[in-house]
Amino acid sequence: MTELADKSRPEPFAQAVPEGPARLFQVVTGKWASSGYVRAAALFLAVRLVGIGALAAMAAPRDLSLGERLRSWDGWWYLQIAEHNYTGVSNPLDAAGLPYPAASYGYFPLYPALTGLLQRLPGVSYFAAGILVSTLAGIAAATALYRIGRLVNGPRTGLLLVVLWGAAPMAIAESMVMTEALFTAFAAWALVGVLERNWQLAAIATLFAGLTRSTACVLIAVVVVAAVIDAWRGRQRGTAIMCAVVAPTGLLGYWAVVAAETGSLTGWQDVELRGWNTRFDGGAEAWDWITNTLFGPGNTWETMVAFVTIAAIALAIVCCTGKRMPWPLAAYAAGVVLLVLCSAGLPALKARFLLPAFALLLPIAIGLARRKTSTMIIATVAFVLVGSWFSAYSLTVWKYAI
Repeated sequence: MTELADKSRPEPFAQAVPEGPARLFQVVTGKWASSGYVRAAALFLAVRLVGIGALAAMAAPRDLSLGERLRSWDGWWYLQIAEHNYTGVSNPLDAAGLPYPAASYGYFPLYPALTGLLQRLPGVSYFAAGILVSTLAGIAAATALYRIGRLVNGPRTGLLLVVLWGAAPMAIAESMVMTEALFTAFAAWALVGVLERNWQLAAIATLFAGLTRSTACVLIAVVVVAAVIDAWRGRQRGTAIMCAVVAPTGLLGYWAVVAAETGSLTGWQDVELRGWNTRFDGGAEAWDWITNTLFGPGNTWETMVAFVTIAAIALAIVCCTGKRMPWPLAAYAAGVVLLVLCSAGLPALKARFLLPAFALLLPIAIGLARRKTSTMIIATVAFVLVGSWFSAYSLTVWKYAI
């Protein structure tokens, strides 16, 4: 990992600039307009426009509102929390349909807090603020993915990784009132910090990831282990130890708040169990669901989700056995897959839950980067179209995948 970071050290984001507005404009337009970061952001936005266009095209014939689709399911909860706080959610229910005032505590606070902050801008509704948070977070994630791909295998791989993540199955969540884009942005920048041994960046990004969703437990484990190893080797010992201490505080802090509010040390886990019947079962439900779907009377949609899950498992194995993959990326990808497989309660949502495991797509990006340009473009466009259809189908025909 050290050798990789030394050989592929990225260009700095900012350099000293001579005084004068003309020189400043020249530097900004020259350095940034031609940089891979801008291209990554532009590609991400272009791919997401294709995805939203596919959703609009499939929603219109079914008399479904595009706006309603983009704020459905979890989006309703986040908007309620942003507007009314945790205690003001309208008629919260548990998995059995019974009143359950604590149900809102299943959702982490950073996304609704940012939504509420942006809603204060003139003329911005809560829904528009939520979409803006997701869009800005997606751009931030895209720049981090580009940087990771460039570190591993060069700029072309970085741009391909951005496109693949932006078009992955259920990537529509990146353009919804959901936390996928926000969490991925923090996770990706945290891993940039690990790869470059920038422990301040890794600590801060991991802290905020822990305030965004519970998937942060995997990221925390990877970041803390990497920091401890670096400290043990005597490299930046002080900042590495600081990272190991600070990184878990976001997740643990929110769990402590929920524990205090519910009067139970396992308060958040209790809310997940009663509110959504979500629990840790070691993968028993996932095994039963996949085998029954593939070999029993499963429907077409769940069969596709099962294949996506199996593909994720295969890619996790490739990540862990590949020679070019830095171990923090492989461990993070495999850890997210393992967490998704071992979490029971909502099996049809596994494709969306796998979105933060962006490193799974690195072997595909590396493979495409080695192909001739025409082959790479055809394969990538096909992936974008299929992924966009998959997401649109989930919100218009199946409707239960979010």
